[in-house]
Amino acid sequence: MIDPSENIYNRELARNEPKFKLWRSAGLMLTYKCNAACEFCYYHCAPDKGGLMPVETCIAAWRSLKTLAGDAAKIHLTGGEPFLYWDHLVEILKEGRKQSLGPVDLIETNGFWATDDQLVKGRLDILLALGVQRLKISVDPFHQEYVDIEPARRLARVAVEVFGAEQVLVRWERYLRGEGVPPLCSPGGAAADSRDTSGSQTRSFAFGGSSHAGVQGQDGLATCKGGTPSPRDRTYIKAYRDYPFRFTGRAAEHVAELLASKPAGAFVNTNCLAVFLGAKGVHIDPYGNVFSGTCSGIILGNINQTPLEEIWKAFHPGRDEFVKTLCEKGPCGLLDEAKTLGYRELPAYASKCHLCTHLRQLFFEKGVRSAVIGPADCYSRSSSRDDRS
Repeated sequence: MIDPSENIYNRELARNEPKFKLWRSAGLMLTYKCNAACEFCYYHCAPDKGGLMPVETCIAAWRSLKTLAGDAAKIHLTGGEPFLYWDHLVEILKEGRKQSLGPVDLIETNGFWATDDQLVKGRLDILLALGVQRLKISVDPFHQEYVDIEPARRLARVAVEVFGAEQVLVRWERYLRGEGVPPLCSPGGAAADSRDTSGSQTRSFAFGGSSHAGVQGQDGLATCKGGTPSPRDRTYIKAYRDYPFRFTGRAAEHVAELLASKPAGAFVNTNCLAVFLGAKGVHIDPYGNVFSGTCSGIILGNINQTPLEEIWKAFHPGRDEFVKTLCEKGPCGLLDEAKTLGYRELPAYASKCHLCTHLRQLFFEKGVRSAVIGPADCYSRSSSRDDRS
């Protein structure tokens, strides 16, 4: 296990100053490809995305995390949808076991593949035998636009039998039970925009006195830019109110617009230093790019070029100009540069992450700071979104 003093930034600090934390967890994104294209996906995953993390890259990241955090290291396998590549997933687990790298903390899936009990039990038995400790199943209004709820329910039921109830996580379980906002998809998996979701449990939706607060619909929900939202958008709004999430990746597009309530100036005094210093872990994409926590699309390094432990040792919030600006001034510090490239502020943003992602989208399209802002998979392919010129 590495000592925190081995990081170059930490060595500069006084004893009582906040230090850069050791990364103790790593989410290995096997692919950006997913059978879903959820409106709140941090990584812009979709059926037309690609990438497949080589076995050797997974093992190198796994070993590096053990070097960093010792027995406290926690690896989870995710995507995209890792079960699109079942044989590859098994190969990774077998190699990790062969090299005595310890257990995998969890694997994430939307459960689309759980079409019958025998298939599910067979696969889960293999995962358990190969050292997987937990299974995490994504169930929410966003995934259920693409994934029928019944396979997810089957997977959860059989997983409890195989792993035990404490080792099966469902995000979010109330939707699996049919409580609250109902799933949006029909049995065929198509989004049902016309389905009225207003019969679910509701609460008033407002952002304390904001001048952007919209007109409430009959169920008490409203878009912040005004008007009564569609049934689909009401479901999105309520899902966020019940279970808040970050507005990065695709979540910084349509859903963020629904919830945008503050002008850019509201984030002038909110920098990102604590976010970078306090991140307990990283995500590593199929190409080896390292992202801090869930800050998708901001590359801190690449494990195909530099081992993860060396990336951690070399991290300094003032070393890269882009990261330095975020750590000192937050995304508002990027506005002047963005405006020289044609950026036009939106009337309101849902959060500083929304502002940051919106700015980075423009930088990505203009090819600015491409060593840090990327890869293409993390950004929208449309150059005509929103109010940019």
